This record gives sequence, structure tokens and C-alpha cells, in this order.
Amino acid sequence: MGDVAMTVPVLRALTEQHPELKITVLTRAFFKPFFKDLTNVEVYSADLKGKHKGVLGLYKLSKELKSLHFDAVADLHNVLRSNILKFFFLGKQVEQIDKGRTEKKALIAGKSFQQLKTTHQRYVDVFENLGFAIDLSNPTFADVKPLTKNLHSFISSKEQKTVGIAPFAAHKSKMYPLEQMEEVIAELSKTHNLVLFGGGKKEIEILNQLEGKYENVHSVAGKLKLEEELALISNLDVMLSMDSGNAHLAAMLGKKVVTIWGVTHPFAGFAPFNQPLEYALVADRNKFPLIPTSVYGNKFPEGYESVAGSIPSNKIIEKIRSIDS
Repeated sequence: MGDVAMTVPVLRALTEQHPELKITVLTRAFFKPFFKDLTNVEVYSADLKGKHKGVLGLYKLSKELKSLHFDAVADLHNVLRSNILKFFFLGKQVEQIDKGRTEKKALIAGKSFQQLKTTHQRYVDVFENLGFAIDLSNPTFADVKPLTKNLHSFISSKEQKTVGIAPFAAHKSKMYPLEQMEEVIAELSKTHNLVLFGGGKKEIEILNQLEGKYENVHSVAGKLKLEEELALISNLDVMLSMDSGNAHLAAMLGKKVVTIWGVTHPFAGFAPFNQPLEYALVADRNKFPLIPTSVYGNKFPEGYESVAGSIPSNKIIEKIRSIDS
């Protein structure tokens, strides 16, 4: 989800700076709301579990796409499926993202600890290789969405600033320990509206418990459709997230995003769009010098399971309060 969300600000800049272009985004139907506000952008849904499953399904998909009479292909994913499609698009200009795998391996191995090219810039490079330069230095964003009566119910007070908190990630090694996150929630709930984001049975249970325990705390987990969540996120003052998809959803909507990093690190290029470096709170590398241990957080040595906990909770609280004042 995060990879798809990161394409949105790039496509917005592309279509604004090259209004003659017509873009068709090939992605899962679930992600269609991400692109709703983009001009000259349509979504073609890939049914990867149904009619487009497997090599034969991808061949069918390629024939469907060819009927759109496109001129070129920008492969922003560069995985097995997109490479198979590339084969079926023989004769068409195809440019693929350079994921920088060699540089990322060096970063993980500790051979070079420095900022790598961002994923957003890697997307830009693909379009520039197709002949369409993109300037991301002055980005624009969609207008804040109006809140329906249902969405208003997740905000306790109009006078208080609203902070979204997404405490979960795909891997536990990327998460801030829940007992410390509760300290953050307990303190911020005294002065802010807090909206908790998550999904899955266990996450919903945890967030509902926090909602019942503190004033001005509301969980949306399992209660809203994606488009409703996006509308609510567009009304936040700040999003607090792990290195996860919610950070990228908030960033694509132009929100301020504070991120917490465990065994991963923003130097790998996955920091949310258009955020100052000081908004990324990283684990203590003096105590845990092997960080980053992997690009995606799925690999780490023993003792690195909860490294994000080396970030004091008061540092997170102070950061949120300093940027929403």
C-alpha cells in the first residue's frame, strides 16, 4: 500500500507539469480511491486472484491494456509480474524503476551509511527516461475533504488539534512498543483529539481498549471504508505512524507526518513524501549499531526486536506538540 501511495504525489506533479498526458494506472481495485483527485489519470484494475492470475492471466491483461492504445509504459514496481507484462509489451517503450538494490545492500551491510535516493525520486527518474521531467520541489495536494456526520463523530473537540496515530506495522521490529505508545496516547489525549488507525482482529481489539480508556481518543479500525479513512486523514493536523502505509497515505494528502523507525531507517529512501528529516524519529544507533538491519524490517539479529523503544516517549510527545503549535 505504501508503494502505491508514494506514486500519487509524483503523478500529480507529472500531470500538472505535462497536462497533455493521459495516464492509466494499473493497480489493484482496492487502491483506486488514492487516485480519485488526479487530473487525466484513470485506474485500470488488475484482478490478480481471478482472471489475471498467473502467466496466462497476465497475457489476457496485456491484451486488454493494448486496447487502450498507450504509447509507453512506466514500470514503477519492477517485480516478476511487471517483467512478464514487459515481455508481452514487445515493441512498446518500457522504462523500469531502478530500485537501487546494490546501494541498499551496502546500507544494510554497514558498508555505507548515507542517504540513498528516495523512492519518489526513483519514480521521477522513470518518467524522465520517458522524456517527461518532473519537479517535486513545490508540490500541491488535494483539497481537504468535507467531514460527514459519521466522520465528525471521531473528533471530540473542534477547538483541539487532531492527531492520527497508526501504531502498527507489517513487522513487529518496525513498531514502537505498545506500552510506550500508550504513554504517548495518555499524554497527548489531554490536549488533542486522537484518531487511532489499524486493521485486523487483534489490532482492532487493542485500539478499542485504548479508545475506552482515554478521553478524546477514537479508533476507526474496522469502522470505515478506505475512502472514508482518506477523508478523515485529510482533516488531521498531524499523523504519527511507524514506517508503514499510513505514513504514506497522510503524506500523499499533504499532512505533516511524524514517523517512528525501528530496524529500518529513512536512509533507505522510504521516508514519507515532503517531510523534514527531523520528523523522522530513529532508534538509538549507539545502542543498536546494526540499524538498518533490513530494508523492509523483516530481518534483524537477536536483541533487535524492539529497538524503536529506545526512542523516549517524551521525545515523541514533544515532537508532536512542537509541529502542531
